[in-house]
This record gives sequence, C-alpha cells and structure tokens, in this order.
Amino acid sequence: MSGLLLVGDAVTDVVARYDGPLAPGTDTAARVRILPGGAAANAACWAARSGCPDVRLLGRVGAAEADWHAAALRRAGVRPLLVRDAEAPTGTVVALVDGRAGGERTFLTDSGAVLRLAPADWSPRLLDGVAHLHLSGYLFFAATSRETARLAMAAARERGVAVSVDPASAGFVRELGAERFLAAVDGTDVLFPNADEAVLLTGLPEPESAAAALSRRHRMVAVTLGGRGALVARAGEVVARMPARPARPVDTTGAGDAFAGAFLAARLAGATPAEAAEAGCHAGAEAVTVVGGRPV
Repeated sequence: MSGLLLVGDAVTDVVARYDGPLAPGTDTAARVRILPGGAAANAACWAARSGCPDVRLLGRVGAAEADWHAAALRRAGVRPLLVRDAEAPTGTVVALVDGRAGGERTFLTDSGAVLRLAPADWSPRLLDGVAHLHLSGYLFFAATSRETARLAMAAARERGVAVSVDPASAGFVRELGAERFLAAVDGTDVLFPNADEAVLLTGLPEPESAAAALSRRHRMVAVTLGGRGALVARAGEVVARMPARPARPVDTTGAGDAFAGAFLAARLAGATPAEAAEAGCHAGAEAVTVVGGRPV
C-alpha cells in the first residue's frame, strides 16, 4: 500500500496582495486572484508534486463549485473524492497578503461546506490501498466534522494505517481550547503544528520545548518555524533541525501545507524524519514564491 488519503478542506481562496498600509473607509490598491485552496487540498497537491503516486482528497464543497475544484485537483495529480453539498457553498478564505511584511497573510474564513463533512460521507473502504491518513485540523472545530474525523481515525487505527493531523489554525484552536483539541487528536502518529500552534497547545514559551512536550503524546511532531526552518521531536526530545531554504517570499499562504505534503510523501517513500523535514522545507520555500497555496 502506498496511498495517501487526506481528509479536510477544499476551499476557494480570494488572495489580495497589497504593498501599502490598509486605508480604512476607502480604497487600498491590491492585486486580487481567485484560486483553489484549503489546507488539506493544498497538502494533497504538494504531496503529489513531491512524488507520491497515489494521493486522494475527501472533502465537502458546494455543488456549484465542485467541478472546478475537482478539475484543479486532477491537474495537480490528486484523485478528488468530493462530496457535493446542495445547501451550503464551498468554503471561502480571503487572504490579505502584506507585501511589506514578507508576504505575511491574514485570513478571513467562511468555512461553508467544509465543516459539514458528515459521518455519512465517510466509509472505511476509503482506506483501501492507503498507507497514511492525514486530517486537516479544521475538521475538529465543529461537531459534525469532528465526529467524521473521529470515525476516520478509528478506522485507520483498526487497519494499522498511520494518522497525522495539522492543527491548521491557532485562532480556531484557541476558540475550541487547547486541551479539547489535544484530546480529540490524542495518539496521532504525526502532528504538524507551526510554532504558534505548538506554543498554544502546550503553554510553553518556545517551539523547541513545546515540540518535545507534544512528542510525549504523539509518536512524532514536526514543527514549522517559518524563516527558521523546521524541527522534529520524538519521545520527548528534538531529534532533527532543518534550516529554511533561501527564498524571496511573495505569499506565505500554504507554506505549512507544502511542508506537510512533502514530508508525508517523503516518509511514504522511506525517508527518515530528518530527510522528510528537509523535503518539507524545500517545498515550503517553493510555496512562498508563488501566489496561493499550491504548486504551479
């Protein structure tokens, strides 16, 4: 088995890049693009770009946009398993990208159909041929999608399929509560927080100590550090550190998704944790040089 199944969000990104200060009450010049996005969908595309031969994505999208999203995934080498929602639109994220701050982004998120992914949308048969299940953290922020994620994790464990989770949003983790989130993902084989999420989940001041603490609850923790690269922790200690690759950032949207997708593709191909982190950093560096969260 070599398949990678990702479950989570496929959304429509409205990316607005601006170079001057925002002007409340009037116009701010910006360059605006509408692109397919979503943490899980982005990671799936980067996994395929990184050489994983069998990448699949389960997500829920609005019926009106389903064909557009499915076509974009196929072009990227991902098999779309999209549930069409006739009542809710596809999730939409407005990404405000500040050109003065190295492409740093702020998200305005309307989850739409994403959090309506329901237990009826899941089947253990989706794991046929799958070696790894990856879940977007967004699923854990609403009762319906959280129950679906729980079912998927339970089915994966029953089959001996490894499970990873990307917490996805420090803001949403804060609203849900760190302990509640950690309880929902307890026993995950790989956790992919960024530095802010790792610190939030543990209450510790530094991502290194936070990663070590989280790795006592999860088999492996890979923390992305932005311009400082990434680190990997296992069994309570940091076991690998990878520097960031040089890049001139245009838009940091999707850099963490790129890291996770490339990391998982490398691990499925037999890479060590350090080698997988290096692959993740390489993909993350490429991701920040393009607009949107996916490879071009």
